[in-house]
Amino acid sequence: MSSKSRFASYMIIENKKTLEFMKAFKQLKLTFLSLLALTLFNCTEDNNDTPQAEGKSFISVKLVDDPGDFDNVFVEVVDVMVKVNDNSEGEEGWISLDPINTGVYDLLELTGGVNVLLADDFQIPSGTLNQIRLVLGEDNSVVIDGETHPLNTPSAQQSGLKIQVNQTLEPGFTYDYVLDFDVDESIVIAGNSGNINLKPVIRATAEVSSGKIEGVVTPFDFQVQAAVTTPDGDITAYVDENGAFVLNGVPAGVHTVTITPDPESGYAVAMVENVEVVNGQITNIGTIELLEVPVVGAITGTILNEGVVATAAVEVNGEMVEATTDETGAFLLADIPVGIYAVTITPEEGTGLTELVVPDVEVVADMTADLGEITLE
Repeated sequence: MSSKSRFASYMIIENKKTLEFMKAFKQLKLTFLSLLALTLFNCTEDNNDTPQAEGKSFISVKLVDDPGDFDNVFVEVVDVMVKVNDNSEGEEGWISLDPINTGVYDLLELTGGVNVLLADDFQIPSGTLNQIRLVLGEDNSVVIDGETHPLNTPSAQQSGLKIQVNQTLEPGFTYDYVLDFDVDESIVIAGNSGNINLKPVIRATAEVSSGKIEGVVTPFDFQVQAAVTTPDGDITAYVDENGAFVLNGVPAGVHTVTITPDPESGYAVAMVENVEVVNGQITNIGTIELLEVPVVGAITGTILNEGVVATAAVEVNGEMVEATTDETGAFLLADIPVGIYAVTITPEEGTGLTELVVPDVEVVADMTADLGEITLE
């Protein structure tokens, strides 16, 4: 066989291999795309139906009790948990509120406006608060006619009592939840055995305990912070790329909003007073226009005429700014905008001295122009 024929045969074989490779690659590509589509479909199916909301909300939880016909009812609280944006019944997705006051409590003391704060302004995702879970320990007992009896907790309750809530939490607001423990319905005496079981019956109620303040700052091409001061500390926020800000979780009442620009911006701090905040509402204070910090200097001088009081004055934006000499004869014109001025020095009447005008006095930023010692004639 000639070299030309061998080359042609070689090319036919190679082309067949290439076609077979391309066919296999196409099949592999289709298989990969099918698997990818199936994976994405399964991920979509696994998503919860509860809408996810952006932002954060704050939650506080208090425990109270309805009066009951017992001497004492002691329960041990070990945790408070919530499930947010998750309407499933499984054990996944629970968030502990890091309760601040766990321990054993006599429920009968939590009446008449008395409560125990279990969680305080804990930050959780906004959206739907589906459930609250109160987790009790094993140190539970009831005192009847002076005798203490252990309270048995059914196995179904040992992981905590789940309380259905299904309330929307708006971003930036604080919600106070009250867990009302109904003692009479929660303690069950089991027939002939004499066992006393704890089957908690709890109702959850909530109220919004804060509001929000929003506004817009101009100009905003530098960092600007908005703040209000509360008994629990400062609440602050920076403006966004549009100059807008939102102060979240502000207690109801009348507040002063302080707007603080970057010190190097050349703009002054602004304050908006008498801003009223109502629980569950947004207070819009509109647009706050920042004012430039005046670029100023000063003018000084000393009158040598003994015993003579004189007044130095310059005109600034159509108004006269004056300063009177002190016991040494010195005067100081402060906070004078940068520029060129004529300083008029007027002696008091009766001295027989003539008014003096010092022209072309240049005021430079953060500097004091000293006219030196001056003798009036």
